[in-house]
Order: sequence, then C-alpha cells, then structure tokens
Amino acid sequence: MARTIKTYSMLERVEHADFDIHTEHDLTSVEREHRHEYFQLQLHLAGRTEHRIGARVLALEPGSLCFVLPYRVHHAGRTPGSKFFVINFETHFLRPALAVDPLDLEDVPLGRAPELAPFLFQEYMDFRLRGAELALARGLCAEMALENARRGFCSLEIIHAHLVRLLATVCRRHEGELLGLAAERAQVRSRRDALSRVLRYIRQHVGTRISLTESAAAAHLSPNYLTHLLKKETGRTFVELVTARRMEKARELLSRTALRVTDIAAAVGFEDAAYFTRRFRQHFHAGPREYRNRASSTGGAARRGARARPFST
Repeated sequence: MARTIKTYSMLERVEHADFDIHTEHDLTSVEREHRHEYFQLQLHLAGRTEHRIGARVLALEPGSLCFVLPYRVHHAGRTPGSKFFVINFETHFLRPALAVDPLDLEDVPLGRAPELAPFLFQEYMDFRLRGAELALARGLCAEMALENARRGFCSLEIIHAHLVRLLATVCRRHEGELLGLAAERAQVRSRRDALSRVLRYIRQHVGTRISLTESAAAAHLSPNYLTHLLKKETGRTFVELVTARRMEKARELLSRTALRVTDIAAAVGFEDAAYFTRRFRQHFHAGPREYRNRASSTGGAARRGARARPFST
C-alpha cells in the first residue's frame, strides 16, 4: 500500500501566510514524514534528536541547525527536554524578486541568493553554531518571535533583517564548505543521486505494478518533485521511464533465456501478453518472437552476453 505523504501550506501549520516562528512549546509536531510548500529551518538549543531530510538523517544537538527546501520530504524527531526555534517562511518573504519555481531552487546561483546556500547543501553538510555565534542566532530568533507576535509598524521589515542576518551568519561560519560544494555543483549530484534511487526501485519492481507515489516515497521524494526531476534530467515522464525499463528487461530475457513470451510479459509487469507484444513492437519495431529470432542469428552474440541492438525503421 502506498504511503500518503501530506503537503502542508503555511496556513495549515501556522498563523501567518508569509512568515512564522515557534518554539517547542507552541508547535504541534507532525508524527509522520511530510513536506510543505515553504522554507523551514530549525535552530536546536537543548537535547538531542534526529531529523530526516530526504535520504539523510541528521543528528541534532545544541547549536545544530537544519534547513528544509520546499517540497522536500522530511520528518523532525521530538525528544523530551528538547528546546528549539522553528522558522517557516515563503520564498517571496525572503526574496520578493526571486521569481523561481520552488522545484527549481537548486538551480539558483549562489551569487543571486547566497543566503539560500544552507538549504541547497543540507544533504552534504552539518550546520552548527557555537559561542558568540550561537548566542547571536538565539537572540535573533527571540527578536523575530517578539516582532511576529507584535506585527506592528515595520515588524516585517525587522523580522526580514533578522532572518537574513541569521542565514548570513550560518553562511559565513561555513563559507569554505558551501563555496566548495557550489563549485562542485553538488546540487546536480544530489538530483542524480535521487534519480538513481528511483531507477533502482523501478528495476527491483519491474515485474509488479509501479506507481509514481510509491517510487517517489522509496526515494524520499515528493511525487511532484520526482515528476519535475524526471523531466529535467531525462526528458521523460514517469510512465515513459517505467515502460522503457520494462522493455529493456524484456529484451534481455528474450536474448538470454528460452522463456515463453507470455512468461516474459508477466516477468516485466504485463498481465496481457498481447498488449505486451504491441508495446514491444512499438518500442523496438519488431515483435518479441521476431526480435528473438534475429538476436539468435547474430553469431551467438546474445548467448555470449552481448547486448542485442534495437531495430531501426
């Protein structure tokens, strides 16, 4: 059964639609993995717990921070005695002129929005502040909480200034690592790692029904992010990708085994052998039996494990 992963809007979780900040006392925890349409960061002040973001588990201790991009699947642990601030904000609150789809934030150059760096590279780094920097961060959060409760003249401007300073403090503290990751284009590697997890799941379940939701959950992604990722990295839809993997597996079985076509159809997830034959012909411009006969006549290449070549029109 597919897991249902809830996507929250700001007003489903907090009071204001642009910015909000809470402590452990006034924030209702979410017990399951979830995602949200906005940015979130947590400053951990006391206790130790774990926070899962995507495929990574963060060990949070006093002074730790964690950063969650919009639509990233995550789950925040809560332990007795923990103290923290959680900040939620929309993209337009931080950068009103940053007209970027939330799913494309990984492509924003650091020079355009350097304060986003901790969100972009959370998968590769641990963020911690100590001493005067931690005291500053705690003070900034306290000031933001006061102004957020007040919401008076210039409150949002003050909150914005404190938020930018908090993010800039973290960026300065970890400047070398962040710039190094940006130079390595770690965001691209992150997308490819996520895509590899999806492809591995599809390969392992090629003989069963495969849904977008289940594949995304197995790779710790949201379905809409996976759809976006596939289009960006492969130019294919999810259905096209799954079909291509089924056809590749069928071609391998035809070339290397003596299984009947009906058995091969079932092995790659088709209940109807006739439908499988039609799809195979569309994909390789030859029916399964014709493909097997031609593969067998290529001097035994298939028997030696060489990959049979697709037919062209």
